[in-house]
Amino acid sequence: MTKTALITGATSGIGKATAYEFAKHGINLILCGRRSERLESIKKDLDSLTKVYTLCFDVRDKTQVEKAINSLPNDFKTIDILINNAGNAHGLDPIQTGNLDDWDAMMDINVKGLLYVSKAIIPQMTKRQAGHIINIGSSAGKEVYPKGNVYCASKHAVLAITEGMRIDLNPFGIKVGSVNPGLVETEFSQVRFKGDKIADTVYKGFKALQAEDIADIIYFVISRPYHVNIADLLVFPTAQANSTTLKKE
Repeated sequence: MTKTALITGATSGIGKATAYEFAKHGINLILCGRRSERLESIKKDLDSLTKVYTLCFDVRDKTQVEKAINSLPNDFKTIDILINNAGNAHGLDPIQTGNLDDWDAMMDINVKGLLYVSKAIIPQMTKRQAGHIINIGSSAGKEVYPKGNVYCASKHAVLAITEGMRIDLNPFGIKVGSVNPGLVETEFSQVRFKGDKIADTVYKGFKALQAEDIADIIYFVISRPYHVNIADLLVFPTAQANSTTLKKE
């Protein structure tokens, strides 16, 4: 039976790579993001491999989230797999000089956005007593590093929410887990440093994880037999030992 996956943050990075990986395996896709042109471009690429539907909305807006999910056509209404991938980091400042707008953006997208999307989809999973939810966390959810304060807090919250979901949804047979990458070479740093040239140096001197590496891992997680649930997975590039230990050439 063909499954349907909904992926947030599907216009770039891990979300986009996951869409391409899932399409190779014939999984139907609901791709969500804020950039409609990118969504349509990806849909055009993948239409020959699987059924694709796009939803353009901002996960921070609970009204938009509910409206978008409710608008799905019948062929896409049953969501078997939810990949909560939308997330961001803004700034790298000590707590005393942190930007309040940056803090709001991180908490609103990384935490509240994940909750809004999950809330819109979980009831159909509990009704069917079936489903798989993967929340994309970060190694920043495992440890706090200098100037990471609020970003790390948001990713610690993702792990706490994941554990809470797994407990609450256990009676319904719904799998819940998190995939937590270290340094992945995506547009992430461009967003974090707001286009500053420092973003170009983040991945220099070592081989960072690629979005496709994480997509491959996500597919592995969702393709395990029913009795197997990968609850919590941490992955680093070989050059990275923890958030502050990195071997550069």
